[in-house]
Amino acid sequence: MKTDKTFTLKNDQTGEEFTLPVLDGVEGPSVIDVRKLYAETGHFTFDPSYTSTASCKSRLTFIDGDKGILRHRGYTIEELTDNSTFLEVAYLLLEGDLPNKDQMKEFDHNITYHTLVHEQLHTFFRGFRRDAHPMAIMCGVVGGLAAFYHDSLDIWDPKQREISAHRLIAKIPTIAAMTMKYAMGQPFVYPRNDLTYAENFLHMCFALPAEPYKVSKTLSDAMDKILILHADHEQNASTSTVRLAGSSQANPFACISSGITSLWGPAHGGANQAVLAMLREIGSVDRIPEYIEKAKDKDDPFRLMGFGHRVYKNMDPRAGVLKASCDAVLDELGVTDPLLAVARELEKIALQDEYFVQRKLFPNVDFYSGIILKAMGFPEEMFTVLFAVGRTVGWVSQWKEMMEEQSLRIGRPRQLYTGPAKRDYVDIDKR
Repeated sequence: MKTDKTFTLKNDQTGEEFTLPVLDGVEGPSVIDVRKLYAETGHFTFDPSYTSTASCKSRLTFIDGDKGILRHRGYTIEELTDNSTFLEVAYLLLEGDLPNKDQMKEFDHNITYHTLVHEQLHTFFRGFRRDAHPMAIMCGVVGGLAAFYHDSLDIWDPKQREISAHRLIAKIPTIAAMTMKYAMGQPFVYPRNDLTYAENFLHMCFALPAEPYKVSKTLSDAMDKILILHADHEQNASTSTVRLAGSSQANPFACISSGITSLWGPAHGGANQAVLAMLREIGSVDRIPEYIEKAKDKDDPFRLMGFGHRVYKNMDPRAGVLKASCDAVLDELGVTDPLLAVARELEKIALQDEYFVQRKLFPNVDFYSGIILKAMGFPEEMFTVLFAVGRTVGWVSQWKEMMEEQSLRIGRPRQLYTGPAKRDYVDIDKR
């Protein structure tokens, strides 16, 4: 990591120069090591939103937004979605390498046989209103897991960390499905050990006791890909939240609950819901040209949601994968929803219009995932929950990686204070 390269700062007021080490990663920009900056210069750095700050070292995920690259442990997202299952990618993120057959069989067994939740956990749901937002329920119930699984809360024990990781990856889909069923007033559906991870999740969400439910392979394949594509995405807001919570030595269930809380924000996990809101505003295919012109007008507040990305300044590599799944799902279901017709025409126009092509405003993963999930029959309030189901493995892997570091220190960002200077207290009668 450490190199002979340095970066020199000069204080224009005193003329003093300060030399800081430069660290190189395997790929991506080098970073200036500012850990001793305050001790040597008396200054902090100022970086709101941490857009120019590397908060940690990580071996999990690499993103090159300019080139449209996303890799997990060195494997491209295209390779993984073409060849792997979500559980295989989960093993890769957790353990560092793709599993062999025996390792995969054992991991699949461990996850499958942790999918049941404690029966008393069912009573948690009765404390929520039926119209409670699913993410509110997820925050509470996932955090509440710590009250049931006391045997895996020792964060310094590698075996207990592993058990907690497996429990979270296994139980989050069960809790997510229960959340959906609770809002619909339907009975909870227990997990089935004979189904794959994606099949089991769809079964728990859509099966009813009154009749058999057969999981479509097209839909389960699409769900598997959605989960893979959301598994990890470097140091985003929710992942950074999990790491910050974990740095305080909080238990893993509390840490993942904090990640869910961060994901709930519309600027993070709610983008695919925003896509459908935009499609509803457009309303019909014949109004698309009008809204395309509105999107081009810099003085108009309207924006095309689901196009472009904060990190990817090229095509979102996840979007191409989901586009194929989106087409397959819509073809199988034969959905005639007018909003989906608007989405398909909007995608076609935006991919051909010079304005969007030149600015690289391509459809992103949220554009396609919202369409697929709506076609499958998921309520829009569940979209962010589904994001959490996929992202849990990334959160857990990031937390596990942090806990395995030799020197774990609590996160403590500094600030630039802009409030009043010291002033004297005035008695209330004299104010």
